[in-house]
Amino acid sequence: MEVGRRGEVAYKLDKMEGHRMSNFKRWLVVVVFAAAFAWVESAAVTYLRIHVGRIDPYQTNPLPLASDLGRIELVREIATLIMIVSIGYLAGRNRHTRTAYAALTFGVWDIFYYLFLWITVGWPHTLMDWDVLFLLPLPWWGPVIAPLAIAAIIVLAGTLVVLFDNPQREIWPTWKAWSLCLPGVVLALIVFMQDALRALPHGERAIRDALPTSFAWPFFSLALLLMSALIVDLLIQIRSIRSSPRQEARTRLESGAGG
Repeated sequence: MEVGRRGEVAYKLDKMEGHRMSNFKRWLVVVVFAAAFAWVESAAVTYLRIHVGRIDPYQTNPLPLASDLGRIELVREIATLIMIVSIGYLAGRNRHTRTAYAALTFGVWDIFYYLFLWITVGWPHTLMDWDVLFLLPLPWWGPVIAPLAIAAIIVLAGTLVVLFDNPQREIWPTWKAWSLCLPGVVLALIVFMQDALRALPHGERAIRDALPTSFAWPFFSLALLLMSALIVDLLIQIRSIRSSPRQEARTRLESGAGG
């Protein structure tokens, strides 16, 4: 009887490990896609910046709007986000894992994007170089290290969700973690768009010509700390999941010995 119970627990552990290996293969495919997509993105941005004379984007009017380039770039950003969401939808098996895979794709894409830009055109020169991150809904400005820090959190959170995903027991950040993370996201967005927000009352030209001279590191550090609540919450859940089979085995063995 005791041997049978040990075998049952071992079978469950083996099944979990096999499922985790399948998750890892899918994770790896998504990471490879995101890295390849980052090369396409960096190449497109290189062509665009060479065309408009903005290899270093830290200039007024980082994307001249005299032609249709501005509208084309906005649509390209929307299309990029649609592709990232689509990969998440195809890779995930439910709402949570689809969101996690989309987040993973976005984070890996962002990290490799800067790496490939540095390889191809030698920019950024340092992690403290300013970059215009997005144009939607207003220009986002920040040192390169800022989006990379957020990307690292996104990659880690997405990885934890998809690698430890199990049909018998899903992991997903609790509402407590989200109640800390979401204010952090809003705070980070405000920090990125603070110069554009100041220029907003003065019109479109003022927004395009606004150049940041300082970055609100204390507020951004707080935003990172709040967003990291997702990581802490997921790690606590994973620790509980990993210990539960061992606890189950111990309980069964003790009950068998007592019988």
